[in-house]
Amino acid sequence: MMIPPSPGRLAIRAQLLGYDGNPFVSDPADCVRHESDGLILVADGRISHVGPYVADLVPPGVELHEYRDALLMPGFIDAHVHYAQTPMIGAYGKQLLDWLETYVFPIEQRYADPDFARAMARLFFAQELAAGVTTTLSYCTVHPGSVDAYFEEAARLGLRAGAGKVLMDRNAPEPLRDTAQRGYDDSRRLIDRWHGRGRLFYAVTPRFAPTSTPAQLEAAGALFAETDGVCMQTHLSENLAELDWVRALFPDALDYLDVYDRAGLVGPRSLFGHAIHLSPREWDRLAGAGAAVVHCPTSNLFLGSGLFDLRRALIAGNPVRTALGSDIGAGTSFSPLATLNEAYKVAALRGEALSAHRAFYLATLGSARALYMDDRIGRLAPGYEADFAVLDLAATPLLRERLRFADTLEEALFVLMTLGGAGCVRATYAAGRLVHDRTRSDASAQAGEGCCDTVAVGRIGAAAIGDVPLLDVPRGIAERAGGVVE
Repeated sequence: MMIPPSPGRLAIRAQLLGYDGNPFVSDPADCVRHESDGLILVADGRISHVGPYVADLVPPGVELHEYRDALLMPGFIDAHVHYAQTPMIGAYGKQLLDWLETYVFPIEQRYADPDFARAMARLFFAQELAAGVTTTLSYCTVHPGSVDAYFEEAARLGLRAGAGKVLMDRNAPEPLRDTAQRGYDDSRRLIDRWHGRGRLFYAVTPRFAPTSTPAQLEAAGALFAETDGVCMQTHLSENLAELDWVRALFPDALDYLDVYDRAGLVGPRSLFGHAIHLSPREWDRLAGAGAAVVHCPTSNLFLGSGLFDLRRALIAGNPVRTALGSDIGAGTSFSPLATLNEAYKVAALRGEALSAHRAFYLATLGSARALYMDDRIGRLAPGYEADFAVLDLAATPLLRERLRFADTLEEALFVLMTLGGAGCVRATYAAGRLVHDRTRSDASAQAGEGCCDTVAVGRIGAAAIGDVPLLDVPRGIAERAGGVVE
């Protein structure tokens, strides 16, 4: 069943938070957009107005969705994920190369079955939407049908989504290998079928250098160069044993990144997952090329791969575009809140502190910039696609009580990313349509039947939203003003 088209007009009243600038390089106060009682108007799947709630701004007859005890943000972006690995998330006791052989390659062979691929795509997107993720960039498998299943489900839900057929012509089980020519031809057909259709985009996807011959990497570079707007995604410097393997396979390359560079795979819209063990030359080349790296903290900790250098990525004199990824199935949570929790710990182990504003920027506008899509997603601003995650500030008794003692907006956000998880997502919107509502069945939400807290225009007064925690108001001041932080 296809999701109905985006509604013509919609109004949402909630506490709003977004970022208009980069808090890694600018004063966070100049980057944050926060409305303690805000109004968003949506027209034809895009934001038409953002600002303080004013009842008269809601046009007559427009459906109004009200969220109390909640914070509405731009939908989260998952820029590095393997939907095909959903069935083996949480697999025990291996580092990267053994983990691939033991768990990943066996499960990926099952995607030769189109029915299995479709079932896993439905499960994957249900989990992402429940976590507030509205844009995904996924690796599929070597099978073209795995890409079709992914894009079919993304189109049904009206999501912005990218993916690509994995290219592997060596160092993998025979059922998962293609050839340089067949990989090119299959990818070309998939690009023609899906790239630019609705909100979908394609990513040329060599898995990583050890599983592609130089000829296949060159074919991937040709695909990347010949189609406007496609991305390229692969893995880079995730594991020390992997680096040794790359040196043995490509002895003439300057380093790991140079393997991809020689094939024409390093440039704008290139996304390199992990990027943990990079040399200064590689960092400089990524920055100069306008390429991006994707930080995958839950995966890096789970497989014992290493600690990503967020300071070098984003605070150096020549920063590199950086996104956030769950990296399911080595990653252990679909929730960006849980991923940010682990990103904070990775930074702490490197002697740094990841602030809440920088963290939430990374999961929204920062990731949009890494994808070169910050002109359409990642912000709460007129003209942007109406993708939202509504976070429940009273999802658990502990979270609600802890937020009462948060004296600033940033402190409250930090609590949210350390105590929260997928269960904090109250609702998710894609292109202005409700696609996940925690309080209702998926079937009724996907059918577009009503919405929680929907009220008639003009009936809602100031008192109706008085119990929303105003996260930027110090607790003592709030209590003297009448106890709004309850």
